Amino acid sequence: MSITISAGMVKELRERTSSGMMECKKALVEANGDMELAIENMRKAGLARADKKSGRIAAEGIIGVQVSGDGKTVAIVDINCETDFVAKADDFVGFVKNVTEGLLIANIETDEQLLAMPLGDATVDEVRRGLVSKLGENITIRRFQKFQTENGGTACYLHGSKIGVIVELAKADSDLGKDVAMHIAACKPECVSEDQVSAESIQKEKEIFSAQAAESGKPAEIIEKMVMGRISKFLAEITLNGQPFVKDDKVTVGKLVASKDNAVIRFSRFEVGEGIEKKEENFAEEVMAQVRAH
Repeated sequence: MSITISAGMVKELRERTSSGMMECKKALVEANGDMELAIENMRKAGLARADKKSGRIAAEGIIGVQVSGDGKTVAIVDINCETDFVAKADDFVGFVKNVTEGLLIANIETDEQLLAMPLGDATVDEVRRGLVSKLGENITIRRFQKFQTENGGTACYLHGSKIGVIVELAKADSDLGKDVAMHIAACKPECVSEDQVSAESIQKEKEIFSAQAAESGKPAEIIEKMVMGRISKFLAEITLNGQPFVKDDKVTVGKLVASKDNAVIRFSRFEVGEGIEKKEENFAEEVMAQVRAH
């Protein structure tokens, strides 16, 4: 015996699942009006659709950053989707915000722990999969980082929604921390100081500079000085402490921080899509292929 599906039942299911009206009505009909069974079936279908989309390239998205109220903990997360349209959707933005806030207070160290982290009545991964089903795109939590300090301070900076930076300082100084984080967002240093640059990287650059300098025909001792000068410039360009401060290029970041009797312990900079090979769309070739197929 079939049961009549009322508008009120559809409304309740929509509120509980955030799904479309026709999808809810269909689920209720298939479940013969059993609300809980309809929800269970919709979740299973959503997970199946999410699995089908998992192989698609997700190179858009947004960065989430958050500092704790006491300034001792800071977190950053990079969550990706397929299009900028979905990256601006309220559901996606809210998901990034909730994951970032959860990460800030939870004891999370691995990707698996983050996916299993509770988010309301579900886990992060269950909410993610539900969003994949609702928004129709692959959604991935690509990476995250979290700094905690007992005696120092932390800071963060978000440039739009695409570039995020977190910083740990030896001493708490929110204004300095924000300035340093802003500089990192703009200038992309690779590490804090020269001692963090690998010997292999320095040797590689030295070989390149030596080969270039040898073409000048200058004496060996002059070439040596030229190479050392280039190495010094190279180290200044890639280290945070050696770079001219973005707000005042007459002073380096290292000297700025030292003038505040402080030091940068570490930083992390995330930019949406960096290092992801995006699929190049050639619509002319796509149309031609379709024409030839018929």
